[in-house]
Amino acid sequence: MSKFSNRILQILQENHGNDLLDFLKSNELIKYIINKTKAAERGSKSRASYANIYAIYVLVEDYINNGFDKTGNYSMYNGAKFSDLLKRQKALPFGSKLQNHGLNHRMNEEFKKFFPTSDHIPIIRDTSTNRYWINEGLIKQKSGNTIINLASSIIQIINEYVAIRQNAFNLFIETIERLKTLNTKDNDQVENFIIDLLKPNIDARVFEIVSYSILKYSYLNQSIHWGYELDDLTEEHLTLYKTGRTNANDGGIDFVMKPLGRFFQVTETTDLKKYFLDIDKLERFPLTFIIKTEEDVNELRDQMEKKAKETFHIESIVKKYMDCIEEVINIPILKDHLTKSEQKGNLKEVLNEILIQSKVEFNYDED
Repeated sequence: MSKFSNRILQILQENHGNDLLDFLKSNELIKYIINKTKAAERGSKSRASYANIYAIYVLVEDYINNGFDKTGNYSMYNGAKFSDLLKRQKALPFGSKLQNHGLNHRMNEEFKKFFPTSDHIPIIRDTSTNRYWINEGLIKQKSGNTIINLASSIIQIINEYVAIRQNAFNLFIETIERLKTLNTKDNDQVENFIIDLLKPNIDARVFEIVSYSILKYSYLNQSIHWGYELDDLTEEHLTLYKTGRTNANDGGIDFVMKPLGRFFQVTETTDLKKYFLDIDKLERFPLTFIIKTEEDVNELRDQMEKKAKETFHIESIVKKYMDCIEEVINIPILKDHLTKSEQKGNLKEVLNEILIQSKVEFNYDED
C-alpha cells in the first residue's frame, strides 16, 4: 500500500477510532479515493486526474456546508445547483479548466468499473432540474448501533492529496526557474533534466509539452525558400504551433508546422488501430507520429504495416495508409533534436517553453 494510502487510513483512524478502521476501509467510496490518489507519491510529472475526485469533493462539501452531516434530513434536500458546483470546481487548485464531465457521468461510469456489483451510484442528479446530490449511502455507514459519517474525513483526505500535488508541481516549476539561471557551462544539468522528462513512464501531458518544446526550437533553426515565382522567393523559418491543450478532442492534430503545413500527432498508445483512426479523421492527410517509446522507428513502421495488412488486406489500401505516415519520431529522435538545439544555443529557450506550456496546461496560478 502506498504512503498516501496509509495516510488515508491514518485519517480514518484519527477521526473515527481504531476499532472502526477495518470496517471503514472497506467502504467503496474510500476504496475509490485510495485508487484515485495513487499519484500522490509519483511527483509532479505523473498523471493526476482531478475531475472525478473534485466532483466528489464539491458535493460532499455542499453536504457539509448545509449541515447534513450533523442534522440529517438529506433526503429532503432540493439538491445542489450544477452552476454552483462547477464554479466551485474551477476555484479549486488545478481546476480552472475542468468541464462538466466528472459531475455528469464520468465519475459514476468509472466507479461502476471499479465496483460493478455495487448497489450505489455516487452522484445522483435530476436532469430536469439540474440538481445534484452525493449518494449518502456511501458516506453514512452503520456499524452496530453506531452511525459514522465520513463527509469530513473525505474532505480532509482530498485536501491533503491536492496539497501534496501542489507542492510537487511547485517544486517542478521552481527547478525549471533555477535551471534557467545557470550558466552555459552547466548545460548538462539542463539537458539531463529535460531528458528525464522524456522517460516512457512520464505523464502523457508532460511528454507532449516537452516534445513540442524540443521540436519547436529544433525546427526553428531550419528555413525554406518558397514563393509563387522562381525569381521572387521568400526565406521563412519553420515554425511549430501547438493547436491547444493536451488530450484535447482536436481531430488528431497536436502540432502544426508553418509554412509546410505538416501535422503532428503525439501518442503513447500501443493500439495501432488508433493510428489509422487518426489518419481517417484527417481524411488520410499525411501525419507525423510522435510516439512515447524507445522502440526503433523502423520496427514501429514494420508493426504498423503488418497491422494495416491484417486490418485492410488490400495492398493498395495498405499503401495509402502507410503513405500517410510522413514520419515516426520516438524518444531517441527527440533526444537528437534536443542535442541540435543545445548545439545551436537554444537549450534555455526549450526549458522556458516547457515552463510556459506547463503553467498553461496544469492551470498554474502565479499567486
